[in-house]
Amino acid sequence: MTQPGSNVPAAIWRRQAADILSAWGLSADHAATTADILTEADMMGIESHGVAMLALYERQIDEGGANPRPVIQIVHNHAAVALIDADGGFGQVPSAMAVEMAGERAEKFGIAAVAIRNSNHYGAAGIYARMLAERGLIGLSTSSVWRSAIVPTGGLEPRLGTNPIAFAAPCAGQRPFLLDMATSTAAIGKLKLAERAEKPIPAGWALDRQGAPLLDPAQALRDTLLVPLGGHKGYGLATMVEILSSTLSGAAMTPLRGSPAGHHDVGHFVMALDPALLRGSREEFAADMARMAEGLRETPPSDADTPVMVAGDPEYRCEDERRTNGIPLPHKLGQQLRDICRRADIAFRLEEEAVPG
Repeated sequence: MTQPGSNVPAAIWRRQAADILSAWGLSADHAATTADILTEADMMGIESHGVAMLALYERQIDEGGANPRPVIQIVHNHAAVALIDADGGFGQVPSAMAVEMAGERAEKFGIAAVAIRNSNHYGAAGIYARMLAERGLIGLSTSSVWRSAIVPTGGLEPRLGTNPIAFAAPCAGQRPFLLDMATSTAAIGKLKLAERAEKPIPAGWALDRQGAPLLDPAQALRDTLLVPLGGHKGYGLATMVEILSSTLSGAAMTPLRGSPAGHHDVGHFVMALDPALLRGSREEFAADMARMAEGLRETPPSDADTPVMVAGDPEYRCEDERRTNGIPLPHKLGQQLRDICRRADIAFRLEEEAVPG
């Protein structure tokens, strides 16, 4: 049995994910792209959107909520904008396509946007924004969610998903500024991690049926009455993401969908902006971004042992550490993945490759 604290090299982690996805019927290219993006989330410490999602993906395929063999099509294709239909498949592949399309068009026109409909969970939003920043562009990525979870301010029933927003910008001589946030106080994945660790959640993450704070992660997952980030501000941001991701793309709008049936029809949105069109050169913009980021990091800290960071720093530090030491494999996740491999009739590689963390 896998021991708590065991670590797995990223290459093996990625291979295990790709093996599982291939066994479910994804093409080799689709399995590789999806596994890459799931693994990158785990490398950055965003475990709630990494390989742990495979348990949900398996259930979605079994229940008809996800199509493992999609035929992805470009529905509209107009200069700097495009619309992709994902044919009910997982969101990583069409979103990676959208990033490439938006990046190429922004480099030609200065700005570009690509929307996606008829999709599913697409992983960590920040990965797509980061892809654009790494090619010198400003990137924005948003997504709706098939399951309502956020309670509108003053309400007692969920009407919106946790609807993430990610924004990234290049910084000279360092990795991009990277903001990746749910519009709920906490993402559903964090509730799952708390349940797996058998720990209570903080007050202010979720509500009970009477609108009082809820601390039990298992009940919070059953009821899904999550508090919007900052009250009415998070409620407004979640609605904004719904507009960009669902209303604009023609995907199902979460406040109106009711109980999901068949393909979940999730929507995503990707936008790219070339700073050279406004600043004259990407280099000038990236240099100023780096100066600003360093100015923020130089803020005197309230705790001398905890320096001030900018968005993306914690994820990059985690990525560096896990590139050296591997990705932690919690015992419960190991059990889940072992069971998935058994049902898929493939080898479970992680246990034999794990080393003490």
